[in-house]
Amino acid sequence: MIKYIGSKRTLVPRIVEIARRLPKRRRGSRAAPTACDLFAGTTRVSQGLKQAGFRVTANDVASYGEVLATAYIEADSRRVRKKALAAKIAHLNTLPGRDGYVTRTFCEEARYFQPFNGRRIDAVRDEIDGLADGRVERAILLTSLLEAADRVDSTTGLQMAYLKAWAPRSFNALELRMPELLAGGGRALRSDANALAGEMDEVDVAYIDPPYNQHSYHSNYHIWETLVRHDSPPSYGIARKREDCRAVKSAYNSKARAWDAFAHLIRNVRARHLIVSFNDEGYFARGDIAALLESVCGEVATIPVVGRRYVGAQIGIFNPSGKKVGRVSHLTNHEFIFVAGPGAKRLTKSVGAE
Repeated sequence: MIKYIGSKRTLVPRIVEIARRLPKRRRGSRAAPTACDLFAGTTRVSQGLKQAGFRVTANDVASYGEVLATAYIEADSRRVRKKALAAKIAHLNTLPGRDGYVTRTFCEEARYFQPFNGRRIDAVRDEIDGLADGRVERAILLTSLLEAADRVDSTTGLQMAYLKAWAPRSFNALELRMPELLAGGGRALRSDANALAGEMDEVDVAYIDPPYNQHSYHSNYHIWETLVRHDSPPSYGIARKREDCRAVKSAYNSKARAWDAFAHLIRNVRARHLIVSFNDEGYFARGDIAALLESVCGEVATIPVVGRRYVGAQIGIFNPSGKKVGRVSHLTNHEFIFVAGPGAKRLTKSVGAE
């Protein structure tokens, strides 16, 4: 998976275990329990739920989020034409590089990739849309490209800056690999979470992990958005962000609007149980979240988790001249998993709930 701030990699086993313990609706004996991941990002939680037997709807407003969800959640590995895909990935790996938008914008005007890899990225991206047979296959090929580019970038995981010297991995040649697809069905959506909440069919479990603060994922991962859209937008600043980063902002990135958006979502989402994660870098207070969930769902359990911050906070972020930018205020953060709905406290007691 690509490097991603706010990734729930270390929390996935605990979140999945909680979801498995929660009571499900009565259906036919073979019906799978259902879950919706409303802010799916790179789909780590969605993948964990799918592997645990849930039929998952993975939603994210980002174009790259929809692509990752199509590859990992909607695609069923038992029905994918793996030999044909492997041949296409092998073909993409043989393409000679060519100068294009990625080379110019992200290798010459910025330093996210070494130019020889930028040229390969340009060549591969130009080829994918004509090579792919259908929406799912296109998503799998794009996922292969995103993950290959992530393995040779020169960042700390955010695309707001790049390292003062080339990262050792950036000298490696771009190599596309077959993504590790999962068996089973699911659905990928690209929708505003608040709009989706009141329209979706009721699910057994909804997982909610909204943006925490003023930092926009659209800006933080503008390169992935551009690679997926293949639209060569005007760019600006040292980071060479997409021009639309100036305007595309979520209500969750605004301190004045975030709480109303969150409360609206909690009150309208159609789910028997909610699992919500949030951390102490966000706008909301732990007690306020718990009170809101209790008022809507009736019972709430809270599970505290302490973890290290993303790698950029560990080593710092530098501008092109090699000067360290900003000051790191802390190296750990406190994550909270809230479980809301009937029997939440009893069902989560064994996993550290308060």
